[in-house]
Amino acid sequence: MELGKENVYFNETQRSLHSSDESYHQPSLPDVVVYPQSKEDVRSIVKLAARFNEKIYPYGLGTSLEGHVIPYEKGVVIDFSQMNAILSIDPEDLLVTVQPGVTRDQLNQELKKFGLFFSVDPGANATVGGMTSTNASGTNSVKYGVMRDQVRDLEVVLADGTVIHTGNRAVKSSSGYDLTNLFVGAEGTLGCYTEMTLKVYGIPEKIVAGRVQFPSLHDAVSSVTAVLQAGIPIARIELIDEISMMKVNQHNETQFPLSPTLFLEFHGNPQSVQHDLAFCESIMNDYNSTEFHYAKDNAERSALWHARHNVAYAFSHSEPRKKLMVTDVCVPLSSLAEAIKHAQITAVEHHIEAGIVGHVGDGNFHALLLVDQQDSNELDNVAAYNEKIVRFALHVNGTCTGEHGVGVGKVKYLEEEHGDALDVMKSIKRALDPTNLFNPNKNIFI
Repeated sequence: MELGKENVYFNETQRSLHSSDESYHQPSLPDVVVYPQSKEDVRSIVKLAARFNEKIYPYGLGTSLEGHVIPYEKGVVIDFSQMNAILSIDPEDLLVTVQPGVTRDQLNQELKKFGLFFSVDPGANATVGGMTSTNASGTNSVKYGVMRDQVRDLEVVLADGTVIHTGNRAVKSSSGYDLTNLFVGAEGTLGCYTEMTLKVYGIPEKIVAGRVQFPSLHDAVSSVTAVLQAGIPIARIELIDEISMMKVNQHNETQFPLSPTLFLEFHGNPQSVQHDLAFCESIMNDYNSTEFHYAKDNAERSALWHARHNVAYAFSHSEPRKKLMVTDVCVPLSSLAEAIKHAQITAVEHHIEAGIVGHVGDGNFHALLLVDQQDSNELDNVAAYNEKIVRFALHVNGTCTGEHGVGVGKVKYLEEEHGDALDVMKSIKRALDPTNLFNPNKNIFI
């Protein structure tokens, strides 16, 4: 094994740092933590782990929310943070090739020099590898799509140490099975990414952000459906309810109105943006909007999105002794208002203070709540609440997770959602990872 001893850690501090993610799921210590520097290092680690039947857990920054990286069967955590090089930027093809440890902010800082940006924005400054692993989404997905829409090619180390490329640099292909889309969202269960080639975009000439208040969540969500049906090419459209806005104001010392609010952003040239803004405002007026406030400058626009991205942290800091639990479902747009209303009513029935936020432009929403991990009754109560939200989403032909991924928290819903197709997924897992080497008992497991 070529990996230097200085990049292999058995001490309790490193093991503890890699025993959990940002979820409420219980931590578990790995046997060892390793920091590869190259593809060759990753191959060596995989081959050695396979030889001794040690499980492997790929690790980015640990920002996942469903226990994806927790090493419940001990083994080896591969921390990719030192494989963080931006290998190439190709402005003509609008492509960039990076290692998995590159963070979203790091990538966009470099792309800005070329007048480009990477669109996927899950809020946290996650690694590109982690975002690929969970098929991350976020605030820009309504216009630019999710992580799966941006990945052109992956370099992957398989369970036997073989290194493959899943795609190429062409815009489209009808050649062979779509392995790229298979590995995106696999949550570290099929192999380790060592490189990814991603689609990037030109920075829009004009960007305008704003917020709109409504008397009810139903009015806010219904207006979103109407805006999308009208074909307005909105870049971001995010929902924050009254409870969440209260937490945001307390945490950030802001004074946003305490009512259901949509945060909006429009990208384009000055003329098209002005037209889209006016059209959007006229539609939202039909749904009883009470205020349409535009950000005056980039500083105010940044403050607006800082508030949205930090809703989860605002909840966490409001009661530090409790752990944040975040639901994550996605439903057809026609069912979104009903699903959110169901989540609110169910929270009242369970005597839970739950904030509702979401990327409502694509039907994805979250309920945020705090739970005392030492209180078994409270844990059971929030688990029952979470389950009712998920089952309602499945009832309306939605999904148990729109962007957070399955991890360990959503495994029990896969059979109900996928039926016999789950057996096909398990067959793929067995074919690519017959000894269950990679991230066992997560997502699709055997």
